[in-house]
Amino acid sequence: MLTQDIRASFLNYFKTNHHTFVPSDGLIPSHDPTLLFTNAGMVPFKGMFTGEEKRVAPRAASVQKCLRAGGKHNDLDNVGYTSRHHTFFEMMGNFSFGDYFKEQAISYAWTYLTKELGLNPAKLYITYYASDLETRDLWQKLTGFGEDRLIPIATHDNFWSMGATGPCGPCTEIFYDHGDQVKGGLPGTPDEDGDRYVEIWNLVFMQFDQITEDKRVNLPNPCIDTGMGLERIAAVLQGTYDNFQTDIFKSLIEASASLTRTAPDGPHRLAHRVIADHLRAACFLISEGILPSNEGRGYVLRRILRRALRYVHTTGHQGALLPHLAPTLITLMGQAYPELNRAQSFIESTLGAEEEKFSATLSRGLSILEDEIQNMPKGKALSGAVAFKLYDTYGFPLDMTQDALKSQGLTVNTDEFDQAMAEQKKQARQNWQGSGDLKQNPLLMKVAQEWGETPFLGYQTMEAEAKVLALISDDQQVETLAADQGGFLIVDQTPFYAESGGQVGDIGTALSADQTSLEILDTQKTKEGLYFHQVKVLSGSLKQGQTLNLAVDASHRRAVAANHSATHLLHAALRQRFGDHVTQKGSLVTAEKLRFDVTLSQALSSQDIEALESHINAIIRANTPARSQLMPYQEALQTGALALFGEKYANDVRVVTLGAGGKTDQSSIELCGGTHVQATGEIGLFKITSQSNVAAGVRRIEAITGRATEHYLRALDHLMNDLAQKLQTSPHNLEARVDHILTEKKKLEKKQGAPGASAPLNHSSHVVNGITLITETYQDLPHKEILLRGDLLKKQHPSKSFYLLFNSSATTDKVSAVIGVSVDLLSLHKAPDIIQEIAPILEGKGGGGRPDLAQCGGKNSKNIPNIIKKVEKLMNNK
Repeated sequence: MLTQDIRASFLNYFKTNHHTFVPSDGLIPSHDPTLLFTNAGMVPFKGMFTGEEKRVAPRAASVQKCLRAGGKHNDLDNVGYTSRHHTFFEMMGNFSFGDYFKEQAISYAWTYLTKELGLNPAKLYITYYASDLETRDLWQKLTGFGEDRLIPIATHDNFWSMGATGPCGPCTEIFYDHGDQVKGGLPGTPDEDGDRYVEIWNLVFMQFDQITEDKRVNLPNPCIDTGMGLERIAAVLQGTYDNFQTDIFKSLIEASASLTRTAPDGPHRLAHRVIADHLRAACFLISEGILPSNEGRGYVLRRILRRALRYVHTTGHQGALLPHLAPTLITLMGQAYPELNRAQSFIESTLGAEEEKFSATLSRGLSILEDEIQNMPKGKALSGAVAFKLYDTYGFPLDMTQDALKSQGLTVNTDEFDQAMAEQKKQARQNWQGSGDLKQNPLLMKVAQEWGETPFLGYQTMEAEAKVLALISDDQQVETLAADQGGFLIVDQTPFYAESGGQVGDIGTALSADQTSLEILDTQKTKEGLYFHQVKVLSGSLKQGQTLNLAVDASHRRAVAANHSATHLLHAALRQRFGDHVTQKGSLVTAEKLRFDVTLSQALSSQDIEALESHINAIIRANTPARSQLMPYQEALQTGALALFGEKYANDVRVVTLGAGGKTDQSSIELCGGTHVQATGEIGLFKITSQSNVAAGVRRIEAITGRATEHYLRALDHLMNDLAQKLQTSPHNLEARVDHILTEKKKLEKKQGAPGASAPLNHSSHVVNGITLITETYQDLPHKEILLRGDLLKKQHPSKSFYLLFNSSATTDKVSAVIGVSVDLLSLHKAPDIIQEIAPILEGKGGGGRPDLAQCGGKNSKNIPNIIKKVEKLMNNK
């Protein structure tokens, strides 16, 4: 029975038994911000078990995507070494929220396994919590099993809890016997970790509420939470104890073996298993907009990918593998999880970028590790200092170094590693001068503790009366600010919005009854919610205890609000056009423009920009009222509101809806504490002005609205008229005029010799160790033309060739070098490695590039002859 058929069978069985099908939540838990990843099937229902959320139905069933590769539940290091550990897995489960309980849950499980799936009852064993005799009796009544098949477990393996307090209860587990040809003992015996007896289904009976460590009471409405790993039951039904021998894994392993031209078993068996498992996890994570990074979820993804890439390296494969393997996975699982299909190009490009980024340092790092292993005394652990160097210089996570050592029966001194890491963090803190954030100022922190949170009135009004609570100037708390003096103002309430969530703070004025006048230049707040107004006294004297009339600059607020609302519409439009994996990575909203960083693997085409602008401007023209509503966080998520990763939300959140409302392509629904327009028409005209790449897989889009767009279009109009005048034509005929000029230019270039055809100062070509080395030196040639020349040489000499190009300056000793290697030599020579060797000779820093083309710069052109000798030596060494 194929995996996809088991998945369908499970859901159909429980639908027939009146369970509501609940689609899988994301790997990023939408209902539990305390978790790094969804690591169990019950995670989306946690709030329903505790009563914090409204239940979806009395009974439910799901197949939930799960990941265990970080935090408390971390299976990463075991993957590949065992038959059933995975990073990504699917958990099938049925749930009851105060509806049925033990007897019905046991009956459902037994009937499904023995009747629907046809498992032999003689192959099944049951465990139960030792004191839960009710469960033992129910199993005995249903199955007729005796004590040899009903096994009491006294440990917490058979008692489940959410934490120190909250819902908890005993559980019963169903085990399958793979037969005496497989090693392992019954649960509860010393050999229970073997592969013979494998747990296939866990039924949790949530019947208690843990009040304190010593106090436990009955829940008024007991619940059922069950979980059956799809990969494990697939192994049982496909006649194997090894999950990696099931249909999906076999297909991935065979594809990996084919692409690497190695056998699926034998010496590379472990590598293919790791690659197959980690590819699944990586593709699903990327489909949800997670990118490799050095923190949080992105770091877990990076660790998974780098562990996979280390095993790719052990197969001897040259070039990218994971992007070419991803389509196989998407074909296998895309029907069940269409988000994979929608994000396919994004997945492939992200995998390719990370593989290219890491491959340049992987071989060098592994070479260093291998040298260290050779020199290690027997019985000793690898130095933590070496492990830290691999981490700090080559991007090797500690667990990857440990994994490489594990295959040879070695360990690493983690205490030394931790010490080196702590020392680096200490040095970083000493070198950091501070960012000027309010939270770094001890005085402001003291004031924040004294006065607490400032009530914000700015959603309802832009003017309010307030009392001066405190004044700060020159890092001192003062009682008075005189005319022309600046400082920070703290009041008992304010209509001024403080910078937060990418939106800049409000500006404006303040006036007292005695005509003391202030300019408010900025508004910030501490993490505790105390607002600080940066002020300058224009006239009079500002005193503690004084009453002020605060007035927000309305035109500034409206312009900022328009750009903030436009950012929401842009986010929704991008997700609609490119898929739900598109997520916000940062933003800046000012009165002049908006800047939006988002996960996108490719640049926006002109067609993309036109479509996005048309879509957003249509919503603006509809002039639908904007709506904001305060509601509980979990309720907001259930309405479909988008919560941004990395943002911290209170129990009650503000939901901002722009456009038609509901889950339509004409609306945006987000959790947001910022200020927005009253109706979409107030945004005015929306225009994207630029885009750029700010990180791997992250694009920065800048745009303008309203009056700024008017100024922008007017400036373009002036530019068109000026150009037309200079080219002696009309604005309407400008394109034809430019085409004519370019055609004439090409004719002249053909006669005189086109740019890029500049003759080199020196040219040589000779054979070294059977390889042709072509060397050319230019002077003050545009860098782009040097690269074009390199590409031309690559086409002219496609095999057994190196080319080395230098571009020097006529006025200084600066020089740049480009090294190219033909594709057939990449197994022996890689351009970035050669660049690392020659850069110091040019008195430059190591550059980088692709395996076949790399470049660097330096400040000693006199050493060009020494570079050539160095390259010749490297060619002779292999």
